[in-house]
Amino acid sequence: MYTLLRVLSFRRLLSEQFPPLVAAWLVAELFYKFHSFSLECAAFLATWFVFDALMQAGRRLLGGDLREPAPPVER
Repeated sequence: MYTLLRVLSFRRLLSEQFPPLVAAWLVAELFYKFHSFSLECAAFLATWFVFDALMQAGRRLLGGDLREPAPPVER
C-alpha cells in the first residue's frame, strides 16, 4: 500500500484506483457478512483486485491507457 501511494501520482490514484476501491467497498459493505474481520478484509482486497483488473483491461481494450512514464531510478 505504501508503494502504491508513493509511486503513483495523485491524479492517477484518483482516476485508476479510487473507482474500483469504492466499488469494492460498497460490495463488501452490502454483501460480505462473514462475522470475521480477517475473512471480510481478505474478500474486500480480492474484490478490489478483481475490479481494478477489470478496469485496467477495459482501458487497454478501449485505448484509454493513462500510464505515466516510470519515475527515474535513483542510484
